[in-house]
Amino acid sequence: MAAGLQRVIDDAPDGLVILDADGVVRYANRAGASLFRCGATELVGAMLGFPLAPEETTELELPHTDGSWRIAEMRMAETEWNGAPAYVAQLRDVTSHKALEKRLELSDKVFRNTQEGIVVTDGAGHIISVNPAFTAVTGYLPEEVLGRNPKVLKSGRHGEDFYRALWETIAACGQWQGEIWNRRKNGEIYPEWMNISAIFDACGSPVYYVAVFSDISLVKQNEERLHRLAHYDALTGLPNRVLLTDRLHQALAHAQRNGTQVGLLFLDLDRFKLVNDTLGHRAGDQLLQEVALRLESSVRAEDTVARLGGDEFTVIVPNLHGPAGAANVAEKIIEALAAPFHLQGQDIFATASIGIALYPLTADSPESLIKHADIAMYQAKEQGRNNYLYFRRGHDEQSRDLFELENGLRHALERGELRLVYQPEVEIETGRIVAVEALLRWKHPERGDIPPSEFIPVAEDTGMIGPIGEWVLREACTQNRDWQDQGLPPIRVAVNLSVRQLRHVRFAEKVAEILDETGLDADWLEVELTESTVMLHAKETMGILWQLKSMGIRLSIDDFGTGYSALNYLKRLPVDTLKIDRSFIEGLEHDSNDQAISDAIIALGNSLKLRVVAEGVETEHQLGFLRQHHCCDAQGFLFSTPLDGDALASLMARRIH
Repeated sequence: MAAGLQRVIDDAPDGLVILDADGVVRYANRAGASLFRCGATELVGAMLGFPLAPEETTELELPHTDGSWRIAEMRMAETEWNGAPAYVAQLRDVTSHKALEKRLELSDKVFRNTQEGIVVTDGAGHIISVNPAFTAVTGYLPEEVLGRNPKVLKSGRHGEDFYRALWETIAACGQWQGEIWNRRKNGEIYPEWMNISAIFDACGSPVYYVAVFSDISLVKQNEERLHRLAHYDALTGLPNRVLLTDRLHQALAHAQRNGTQVGLLFLDLDRFKLVNDTLGHRAGDQLLQEVALRLESSVRAEDTVARLGGDEFTVIVPNLHGPAGAANVAEKIIEALAAPFHLQGQDIFATASIGIALYPLTADSPESLIKHADIAMYQAKEQGRNNYLYFRRGHDEQSRDLFELENGLRHALERGELRLVYQPEVEIETGRIVAVEALLRWKHPERGDIPPSEFIPVAEDTGMIGPIGEWVLREACTQNRDWQDQGLPPIRVAVNLSVRQLRHVRFAEKVAEILDETGLDADWLEVELTESTVMLHAKETMGILWQLKSMGIRLSIDDFGTGYSALNYLKRLPVDTLKIDRSFIEGLEHDSNDQAISDAIIALGNSLKLRVVAEGVETEHQLGFLRQHHCCDAQGFLFSTPLDGDALASLMARRIH
């Protein structure tokens, strides 16, 4: 063979291997030998086992000396070698090509089978590809949208400013995500959670846009359903205590800005129990519904009528310029209730006792307005019923009790009167203890055990919540680390926080110091905030909550369903867990309203991929309902009362064995 031709063959990009009639290698060029990770001379004399089938193209997997494999496409042809019949095998390395094919095949499967809708446009905004989920969500077939602009999906709910801001974000960051309303082919408008990404060429110009979206209609429906159930009374349709508190906050803020007054009427029906006992609960419910209608017809459009529960109603009377305005509303209510109610073929007379509190004359907060109006209502009832009274300072002796409570609390920490107990949180499916909630207790030397509901608000108002909260956090972390040192399975310990603690500029730093001092890993600490605290103070606390999340600490929303639920904030906050308030769990056995609320919270949590914990579980019936509706965890007396550290350690040890 001429030297020039030999070089051409040796340097050919494809592998060339000549085999004799017995399949023994007689020659191999460099490319052929490299497929086997050896030199050409090392390959000569080897028996490769190639199929000696001329004119057929086959694929071979070739082993490397390093243990890896290459894929080669082989063509075999007959030839001669030193005058004897032989075969020449042309080998082309297609390993990278095959890997690319597999990646493309995988990408295509993901594209076609993903639950999220995907639409791809070119740089000019023309649709060039959609997946089956796109059709399932929008109703449009691929041939109906290919080549068109995604504007075909616009709902008309968003103005030009919305889309301008969207594209400005993509131009600046290469990506946009958020909630958007679009229109299906059948005209139905629906909400989506969408992520749009730009794909750039080597020069930095956008050549494609990829939008991935999911239909969040069900999540929205659950949110609206939960909001309605959590803010309105199921029997009368009136605002409940939650919405009442919200409206009171708004009314007081408006009064403060405008120099006006707010009246709160607290109304209780006289001898309502007699109606229930005589005519039955159905008649009692009907009476409450008709009372609600008369109350609404007696007040101004700007007033709010609410039902607190049972036969207790309240009326917010804003924009007053003196106490007489609230009295006028009370007189109209008494007059409206004077006419008989027709129940089950009988005329029933129902009167009411009404207490009135005024902001800022006799109360300075929603809580004090409700409390003072309640006190005045009981005084009106004691004075003969079917009348109204204003609250006047000096009518209650609670101020003296409050002073004594505050003074004692200032010394409780230094005297060692505070302690923590822990209530287990159990995984419903397995029965494992996965977490505990640290609960603060105060044993007063003279008054005995004082409920947290009495002394926590005092700690908040006086600023003592700071040092007390820090002590609770350190004590809970120390105890959890001690359990781990005893060889018990690691569990999370949840500590309740107040907004005052979160407002402290060094709070996250202080938490990090406590974790370092106690040796507890951040994964085993969970902080709990009430729903109302999170939603009312979301903007000012969001930064600190994300700081805690970045440390590995989990966030739980306590008393969920009783506050100001907002999906927008839930999506933006680093929430891990929702805890259903015990007030809804208590009624699972007999109250369809509580069942509906609990079901809605569980559905909402599962939709957002959050753990849902039911508080106050006391019966197997409640547990069965929660298990049936796929609630994650439960907490309550059915599993254990709150225990001190040693008792809980014993409980966990028994659960192991």
